[in-house]
Amino acid sequence: MGFARTCSVALLGVEGVVVEVQADLEPGVAAFTLVGLPDKSLSESRDRVRAAIVNSGAEWPQKKLTVGLSPASVPKGGSGFDLAVAAAVLGAAERIDPRAIADLVLIGELGLDGRVRPVRGILPAVLAAADAGYRQVVVPEQTAGEAALVPGVSVLGVRSLRQLIAVLTDEPVPEEEPTEEGRPDAMLAGLLVPGAGIGTGLAPDPTGSAGGPDLADVAGQHRARRALEVAAAGSHHLLLSGPPGAGKTMLAERLPGILPPLTRQESLEVTAVHSVAGILPPGEPLVRRAPYCAPHHSATMQSLVGGGNGLPRPGAVSLAHRGILFLDEAPEFSGKALDALRQPLESGHVVIARAAGVVRLPARFLLALAANPCPCGRHTLHGAGCECPAALVRRYQARLSGPLLDRVDLRVDVEPVTRADLLGQGGRGETSAVVAARVREARARAAARLADTPWGVNSEIPGHELRTRYLAAPGALAAAERDIERGLLTARGVDRVLRVAWTVADLAGHDRPDSQDIALALELRTGVTRGVPVPVGAGEHA
Repeated sequence: MGFARTCSVALLGVEGVVVEVQADLEPGVAAFTLVGLPDKSLSESRDRVRAAIVNSGAEWPQKKLTVGLSPASVPKGGSGFDLAVAAAVLGAAERIDPRAIADLVLIGELGLDGRVRPVRGILPAVLAAADAGYRQVVVPEQTAGEAALVPGVSVLGVRSLRQLIAVLTDEPVPEEEPTEEGRPDAMLAGLLVPGAGIGTGLAPDPTGSAGGPDLADVAGQHRARRALEVAAAGSHHLLLSGPPGAGKTMLAERLPGILPPLTRQESLEVTAVHSVAGILPPGEPLVRRAPYCAPHHSATMQSLVGGGNGLPRPGAVSLAHRGILFLDEAPEFSGKALDALRQPLESGHVVIARAAGVVRLPARFLLALAANPCPCGRHTLHGAGCECPAALVRRYQARLSGPLLDRVDLRVDVEPVTRADLLGQGGRGETSAVVAARVREARARAAARLADTPWGVNSEIPGHELRTRYLAAPGALAAAERDIERGLLTARGVDRVLRVAWTVADLAGHDRPDSQDIALALELRTGVTRGVPVPVGAGEHA
């Protein structure tokens, strides 16, 4: 009787579980049984593994073969177990030493010719293996760079099963013919989900180079530009409301260009989500810039928060993790889909329960909403001929529910562009690079202040801490207290005003918010103009 075991990883959302792959050979009628709660694609690995082993020059054992995936209670899917199953079978057949693979984690799909094909989710799988104490992993050669992002793990990238057998048996490693230059590499097809990258709108180059969107292209809109800067500096949610053609979408598309680069930890989080979703660009193992996701207004609740058959897959809120989720024409989204955003806006993650299991997906994003004032969009324009009845306007605006809007820190009315601004008579505005530099400085001030806390930006600070630990200047909250008494602010609203005020103070270089910072935060929160002067950093518009 021959027995061997090795390891692979099963992904549940963006988290991995190390699975022990066991192979047992017994005398009897030749058969191949795979047990351990596999799905359809994993059950088909029996034929792939048999053909790959034979075409790699090894002998297929003519005995009763049982392959078990443990723990058997964890659902397992995908073709990433092929390499581990093949290694376990070869170990049980004593083609390779079973001890050589006992502490290996193997991830990869096998072609019928023995080539190792890349699969999605390599980074979260290797992270799970490292957390479980494994220090050696074998992955497809095309994804070795992604696996190498995990510190403390030795990564071996192989192109074929023949190469793996040679490495484990100390034989000369055969050379595999590389793909001819200029020809499409069919091996990369396993990394991308067809259509998954279309419409996700990954952010253009945030440096503004290579023709990327730049804030200097926006004519006028000084108040909205100021709100964008505050939103980027403190990661505050933003609502842009105004008539069609005022520049709401233009402004939102330039928001990624002023966000600071992702930290190492944030890059790993974003890369893990994108790898599982199948939108990680080949050749770019690490996502270094904030993602930008802009789903169409016909998107369902499942496409926003995550879902799908079997175990849920990441939705738009997870694809926008550590970046921006832009909902253009927000009132046109279904109320069910919009209200599903409430919990991730507060918690920074989304928990999806399905019959196949419960999955927790990261979802800490900056929400940007764009909305027209009425169905025709001309309600706020004088003499524009809006014919929408008052009841219809109220119903249209009520599609953005009160609880959702209460979680939005900044609300800005985007006015139509004037002739002087459009023709450039008022001068060109600041570029994205200039604004991004101020945002980085403000983020640095906030990071220094929050160095010994679990929070990284002002929008994450709990309300209790704002009222007890991070206090505003004496008497600065007088205007906010009056708004509370008038019913213009809720308890959550006060906390959000304080968070915005701290961001305004960071942009202005103040040690703590004063009355002017609170007044500007209230103006951005309520949309009521309070005659606040333009803060430092927008001097060309003063």
